[in-house]
Amino acid sequence: MATKQVRYEALVKGLHGDLFRYAYWLCHDKHVAEDLVQETFLRAWRALDSLKDEKAAKSWLITILRRENARRFERKRFDMSEYEEASITDNLSTSTEQEIENHWLREKIAKLPEEYREPLVLQVLGGYSGEEIANLLSLNKNTVMTRLFRARNQLKDALDEEPLARGSYNG
Repeated sequence: MATKQVRYEALVKGLHGDLFRYAYWLCHDKHVAEDLVQETFLRAWRALDSLKDEKAAKSWLITILRRENARRFERKRFDMSEYEEASITDNLSTSTEQEIENHWLREKIAKLPEEYREPLVLQVLGGYSGEEIANLLSLNKNTVMTRLFRARNQLKDALDEEPLARGSYNG
């Protein structure tokens, strides 16, 4: 039992931040992301004996987290709002140019189709390779690479479409 607890605590300490960032990108809500990570680690505790390779722990936990997120939608029906997520503004004040750029980028990534958004977020936030993403999403590696290429092109196109509007904040 002590060995299991030591392994579990090492997982939590080492991967909690990565899991939270990914959960937040999935749901865009801090509290829901915290719940998803908590449920993920609870399921990981129960199934810890099935993890044979410690190097695969991050992928294993991401898979559990993705399934937990899917269960969230199975259990609950959400009322659809007349407002799009991207049109709702944060109550936080954006004071620096970098914060404005980050907000703009998050908004554009959120508008990508999920098939392009998810691999991109896994690569950028999770640091996964194309092959690892393919395994996580149960896709062919070439499919993942194509989706990553298209996601980047869509972001580039969005950047090219708005150069004047983005620069107009400077006065």
